[in-house]
Amino acid sequence: MTGRIEARFAALQQQGRAAFVTFLMAGDPDLETSLALIKALPQAGADIIEIGMPFTDPMADGPAIQAAALRALQSGTTLKKTLDLVRAFRAGDNVTPIVLMGYYNPIYIYGVDQFLIDAKEAGIDGLIVVDLPPEEDGELCLPAMRAGLNFIRLATPTTDDKRLPAVLANTSGFVYYVSITGITGSASADAKAVSSAVQRIKRHTPLPVCVGFGIRTTDAANEIARHADGAVVGSALVDVLRNSLDAEGRATATTVPAVIELATALAQGVHAAAK
Repeated sequence: MTGRIEARFAALQQQGRAAFVTFLMAGDPDLETSLALIKALPQAGADIIEIGMPFTDPMADGPAIQAAALRALQSGTTLKKTLDLVRAFRAGDNVTPIVLMGYYNPIYIYGVDQFLIDAKEAGIDGLIVVDLPPEEDGELCLPAMRAGLNFIRLATPTTDDKRLPAVLANTSGFVYYVSITGITGSASADAKAVSSAVQRIKRHTPLPVCVGFGIRTTDAANEIARHADGAVVGSALVDVLRNSLDAEGRATATTVPAVIELATALAQGVHAAAK
């Protein structure tokens, strides 16, 4: 499969730098603001954009992203509207890879076959569905691959060499390494441990390895980018977004600038890392 994700990593490899991957929840705090943020991210330095699919029970996510999902749901965001958000983004950007990240339930309710048709048409490049293990590849992973979408799998500190081949078997696009044992935003990534883990994963796959969970600062992003093919930042961006909202949880004039300011600083840290 050759698509936007593969093309982006090929270009980054030629440039000798890692990818800066951002995560924001679709519809947080509302769809209009969410679209403005996503549109602004590439110019801020985002190489790949992950968009969260709002869900009521996000088991892998910490308080910040849980709250973001609830704000999005309260603003009326649905999976259909999330796809519309991507369509609106694609009207002005047909090159930045977009990955939907979330849980299987909303996709199952939507209907897998129709979801894959609509996701491909909307301009989605890949899926990260954190609660579907390799044993359930027939549910979504294999149909997604047949539809031309990358299925990006998570590897964790507890994914040993015996388990890795199963995790990587049908993975494409990149491997998402979860740097901590826990939920998003709960701890800081340890660069030395990440370096060892990335090297171990690369012994099993030629795919790029991006590292997420626990990267909150420019220095941390820079350090991780020295050891991995990409650094993923979500909770830190979501925290800045939340802190910009008014007392009723609505966007203010500072919301988009605050998030983009942090994204720009993080991107500079990632892009400055020598490979």
